[in-house]
Amino acid sequence: MRLKVYSIILVFILGTTQILQAQYVLTGTVKDAVSGAPIDGAQIIVKETSSIETTHTAGRFEIKGLLQGQYTVVVFSYQYETLTVSVDIDGDTEMDFSLNELSQELSEVVISQKKDEIFGLKRLQPVEGTSIYAGKKTEVILLDNMVGNRATNNARQVYAQVVGLNIYESNDGGLQLSIGGRGLDPNRTSNFNTRQNGYDISADVLGYPESYYTPPVEGLEEIEVIRGAASLQYGTQFGGLLNFKMKQPVTDKKIELNTRQTVGSYGLFTSFNSLSGTIGKVSYYTYVNYKQGNGYRPNSDFNSFNYFGGVQYQISERTKVSFEYTYLYYLAQQAGGLTDEQFAKDPLFSNRERNWFGINWNLYSFKLEQKIGQRTDLSFTVFGLDADRKALGFRGIPGADGANRNPVSEPDWTDENGEYIYTRDLIIGEFNNWGAEIRLLSRYSLWQKDAVFLVGAKYYNAHNSSRQGPGIGGTGADFYFDLVDNPDYSGTSDYSFPNLNFAAFGENIFFLTDNLSITPGVRFEYIRTESHGAYWDATARTMISEDETLQRGFVLLGLGVSQSFDEGLELYGNISQNYRSVTFSDIRTVSPSFKIDPNIYDETGFTADVGFRGNWQNILSYDAGVYSLLYNDRIGIIFDDRANRVRTNIGDAIIYGVEMFVDVNLAKVTHIDAMQYKLNWFVNNAFTDSRYIDAVQGNNGVEGNKVEFIPFVNLKTGINAGYKNLLASVQFTYLTEQYTDAENSPVTEDTDDRAGVIGEIPSYHILDVSMSYSHKFLRFETGVTNLTNNSYFTRRATGYPGPGIIPSDGRGFYFTLGVKI
Repeated sequence: MRLKVYSIILVFILGTTQILQAQYVLTGTVKDAVSGAPIDGAQIIVKETSSIETTHTAGRFEIKGLLQGQYTVVVFSYQYETLTVSVDIDGDTEMDFSLNELSQELSEVVISQKKDEIFGLKRLQPVEGTSIYAGKKTEVILLDNMVGNRATNNARQVYAQVVGLNIYESNDGGLQLSIGGRGLDPNRTSNFNTRQNGYDISADVLGYPESYYTPPVEGLEEIEVIRGAASLQYGTQFGGLLNFKMKQPVTDKKIELNTRQTVGSYGLFTSFNSLSGTIGKVSYYTYVNYKQGNGYRPNSDFNSFNYFGGVQYQISERTKVSFEYTYLYYLAQQAGGLTDEQFAKDPLFSNRERNWFGINWNLYSFKLEQKIGQRTDLSFTVFGLDADRKALGFRGIPGADGANRNPVSEPDWTDENGEYIYTRDLIIGEFNNWGAEIRLLSRYSLWQKDAVFLVGAKYYNAHNSSRQGPGIGGTGADFYFDLVDNPDYSGTSDYSFPNLNFAAFGENIFFLTDNLSITPGVRFEYIRTESHGAYWDATARTMISEDETLQRGFVLLGLGVSQSFDEGLELYGNISQNYRSVTFSDIRTVSPSFKIDPNIYDETGFTADVGFRGNWQNILSYDAGVYSLLYNDRIGIIFDDRANRVRTNIGDAIIYGVEMFVDVNLAKVTHIDAMQYKLNWFVNNAFTDSRYIDAVQGNNGVEGNKVEFIPFVNLKTGINAGYKNLLASVQFTYLTEQYTDAENSPVTEDTDDRAGVIGEIPSYHILDVSMSYSHKFLRFETGVTNLTNNSYFTRRATGYPGPGIIPSDGRGFYFTLGVKI
């Protein structure tokens, strides 16, 4: 296996470092044929090489790397006719192009070429806006070119070309996203700094970084994934940054309507409706999204309503302000977890009908963007969150009467009158936080070379609360406490968690040569976390008060290196320190399936990447490299000397692997007309290994074990094809087995009170097929997910929505009708 990996890397290197002929540059300007005004954002496509460049300031463009010969150049912009000309190149060439108003309809394939979407993935430029990405591993998902189930945010398809991601798959219509990478827990994407248009959207960045809100893919333009060294600009987390970029307002219409209606298996219905436009200096984009469904298993009904509204005002050429508001409500019934025996017998089985989960999410943001001179940019963002999450249900009562009970398979018994015997557990979390972030980026000259520096600061203030106790009887989604009938409930607690964070950060790109740059960075963090509240002590039969304040200040360092070569080849490397504070769910949550170590503490470590990437003549897009992640005092679950599952600091772990991505433009390889045909084959594979290299004292049997949530092979591959307005996609996913606990416990018998909660996640594979067709203002989409109807699961939950195995969906169908006018 290792020989194959190294062979593939060697082939990439040899293929992209060949001796080149003399190369020339085509430059010029694109203007309006009538007014003579420059056209920004026009696309210049060289048909023979599939090179695509975009005009920028004053309509200028530059295309490098052209050999001597004759080329067909296509100039294209939405509101203008396509211009096709023949250009002879025998040296550096300057040409100007004039475009007339658009008067013809273009195919989906041509439009995708126009949008720089020959490939479904791109990388961020070294500098974009007020951010620096030089030397970092970056991946940008271009969603306009995606063929798949957008209506349910199908993460397996959306993130198919992002290497090394591990995904928890649920059956709630894509309401929550749970992804992790490189051995990080996927649960609610809590190991990424999750943002929308650059501002935080998780419950609490420090105290509870779980993402209960995920924007609908139908409203997104791109998804940015930045690994490792992203901690310097975006936080301290190990996973990096996940940034959802909403669609931008259309600039050539006062109003544009886009409506998409989807029906699918298991009672799925979704309705997405957006309005967009520009009126003078004001532009806007807004949508409403409704979802409902019955879910794959019984007791899995859900419905949600999501609204987003964004308004931009261009005060002047140098100043722009914007305001955004997001609202999400959803309610989902949870079918509960299964033991291995139950799953093997019937993955559709459910023995819970009283478990519910509800969300109310309100996000606000205000942003000022200011150009200061020609070489300096300033951005200032203020954002806030007012939200709550509620979890209600029966999760089992192991050992409550001295018997060996299983919290997964324990039935939700009723008495002779049909009344439920066991009390439902209710947890209500409320999140109120706000923050402000300012960034200043400036380009300057140093030692006769260009240089770029970025400085910024962030203030974040949160006041959250969590209350746990007995819920009221019945089967409905009644999120109210009942302490009158259950005064001695063992899970009762009431806490507030005030958090304060101040960070200052800086990075600088130094160009040692025209092609070699280094980017050192530093981040200072001050964190104050507090916990004030009380919990019920069953022995003392009273509430026990707790008050704790923890302050810490520290510095994180990082360094990125980038070396560019001809033919689009770049070698990159980075290393960055990381940090993750204990969350308040780590401090005080009572669960029948595990306990929490009262002495749990923060995690530290670092991430390093070395790799090469590029785009070779628009035939091959590639990114391959190795990485290592050192994780000190990793938090996880082990067994204590009484066989209780305990969430605690396990020990130090090292995670390392090889990640490879390649996307081949077969249309160009086979010399078919790339302006009418699309044919791409991608392979996304990660080989990951890990070990616990040291265990915290008392954690016997851990050292030398594999780290949780890491399949050795994580493969996604597929073909995207198209002819004119007909597009199709076939995708295959395969993951090898992975452990869910640090002790690498085997699957237990159904009589064991740990059955279903611990054990391996077996290897699995999935096949998805999707198609779309566009005709004028109509768009039709359809597909089959899990075509072979495999029974598999990606998660063993320790609490909600389990505990136990959470089965993933079987075969499903969907059909979407879209109208854009």
